[in-house]
Amino acid sequence: MESFSDFWAATASFLWGMPLAGFVTGAGLFFLIRCRFTPFTAFGHTLDILRGRFDDQRDPGEISHFQALSSALSGTLGLGSIGGVAIAVAVGGPGAVFWMWVSALVGMATKFFTCTLSCMYRKVDEDGVAQGGPMFFIEVGLGAKFKPLSYMFAACGLLGALPLFQSNQLAAMLDAQWSTPTLLTGLIAMVVTGAVTVGGIRRVGRVTSRTVPFMCLLYMAASVYVILYNLPAVPGVFADIFSNAFGLGAAAGGAAGIAVKEVITTGIQRAVFSNEAGIGTEAMAHGAAQTDEPVREGLVAMLGPFIDTHIVCTLTALVILTSGVPTTGGGAAVTVAAFAAAMPVLGPFILGIAAFMFAVSTMITYSYYSTKCARYLFGRRVGDTFVWVYLALIPVAAMWSQNTAVNIIDTAFALMAIPTITSSLAMSGRVMKALDDYFRRMGLSR
Repeated sequence: MESFSDFWAATASFLWGMPLAGFVTGAGLFFLIRCRFTPFTAFGHTLDILRGRFDDQRDPGEISHFQALSSALSGTLGLGSIGGVAIAVAVGGPGAVFWMWVSALVGMATKFFTCTLSCMYRKVDEDGVAQGGPMFFIEVGLGAKFKPLSYMFAACGLLGALPLFQSNQLAAMLDAQWSTPTLLTGLIAMVVTGAVTVGGIRRVGRVTSRTVPFMCLLYMAASVYVILYNLPAVPGVFADIFSNAFGLGAAAGGAAGIAVKEVITTGIQRAVFSNEAGIGTEAMAHGAAQTDEPVREGLVAMLGPFIDTHIVCTLTALVILTSGVPTTGGGAAVTVAAFAAAMPVLGPFILGIAAFMFAVSTMITYSYYSTKCARYLFGRRVGDTFVWVYLALIPVAAMWSQNTAVNIIDTAFALMAIPTITSSLAMSGRVMKALDDYFRRMGLSR
């Protein structure tokens, strides 16, 4: 088992170096400049889309714009927003938070391009339903000769969307706080997840559109209380974040003496782990949106990194850093300790509820992603049975070590980013043509 863990640790460390971090961030900056900062200038119109102003039941797709965003957010607003941030601070210090912000800022543009393409180039399945995602927009948009990239994404997506981190962190947190057996947590999570996933993306969309807003508000309210409780420490925390980001101050959070390069790569890595911009998973959820205007879904998708990283992850970081709790080892247990310091009785209870909802909602959405990749690789009959493999892994992952779970997903995400971002760069001109045409027809200024 030790050699198994060592293999994934070495692989993740090799892949997530400065070259990949630079590629992901550089591509996002290119997208942001090329679309002339559309994520910010079209914000009002995006809210109109989410309110259902342009919904039409006759359009291709399976779920509404709001349900597509909720489904995508249920995948990104998982324990990566709770435990992943703690890992970022433990490994990269407070400065990693700054680079999470930078990564998410340009990631908004990346999501606009990838999710627009996911609706532009959909492929009709055996049931006559239009399916979207990187494997489809690569195959349909770039042609058969690029199909190896489609298979690369689907194979890595099959692995990257497994419930390893969510199940592992939930079990570890409940075990540390209430001595709940990890296997029991995994079995309960498996049953709850399975009850929703067997209904397909329509049921996933209905469930997540109801649970995501509630769990976000619950977690945000508790986080704001903790931050206000530790309010005198907030100015110093922001000073540490900015100074440590460029190596100007002594690193805190268990990361003393780390290089600026590691601070940058850790921040970018954990931001991508949380908001999935450029990875391609979220494009599968947005590719199911019911619309004949791909640009609309791209505009909706760009809100994901802002909500996930700039709001939820920032709140988590401030909770941890203002509390002053030790961050060695990272993970959800650190966040629990930070909440408990401000709310000794109620804090862990609230976080336990939020964490369970975060984890299960992510596993529900990830089951859709993973099964969709399996169907692409092996066909519908074999691919549909993969959901049972997925569900069986939930209690297994609950008993794994945190580092193994994180490193497996980090490795898969790194390999998924390569075909997703490369193909999006190649077709960025087509997205811009569609964007200009859409704004002209809608009478919107840019």
